[in-house]
Amino acid sequence: MFAARYLGNAGEAEDVVQEVFVTVWKQAARFDPARGRASTWLYRITANRCIDQRRRRALRTFIGLDDVRDEVASPEPDAEATTAARQELAIVRDGLSRLPERQRMAVLLRAVGDLDIAAIAEVMGGSAGSAEQLLVRGRRALRDHLRDHLRDHLAMAAEGRERKSS
Repeated sequence: MFAARYLGNAGEAEDVVQEVFVTVWKQAARFDPARGRASTWLYRITANRCIDQRRRRALRTFIGLDDVRDEVASPEPDAEATTAARQELAIVRDGLSRLPERQRMAVLLRAVGDLDIAAIAEVMGGSAGSAEQLLVRGRRALRDHLRDHLRDHLAMAAEGRERKSS
């Protein structure tokens, strides 16, 4: 789930998870429980593979090899509620995608991985203080993004009402 949220692409996340399993299988003897928890070790491997995948994606984009995927409309009976939920999720994903990479990673490790500050610091190779600052800045940026989006949405709605009444 961390990889999917970090990368924003289920297919790429599946590839990353596969790479993680292969790495864990090959490197299992190198795991040292005295240095940290197994879950932290797995998140560190996953985070590294996600960074590698983003670099590969950036290269493909630069070269022009990205493929465009069309989304199919949902046939679910409550399509309006589903659409609203997807729009909200899209806003959050957009906010996450705008965060600097280390802030995004810290926020996702906390939100998706449910890791504490010490574990996030360990995964990211930094201090607890730096991990906490990344979380504070990332959360603030997300709140600002959501606030700005809501403000813009409300302004457009008010403008639409004014046009109808004129």
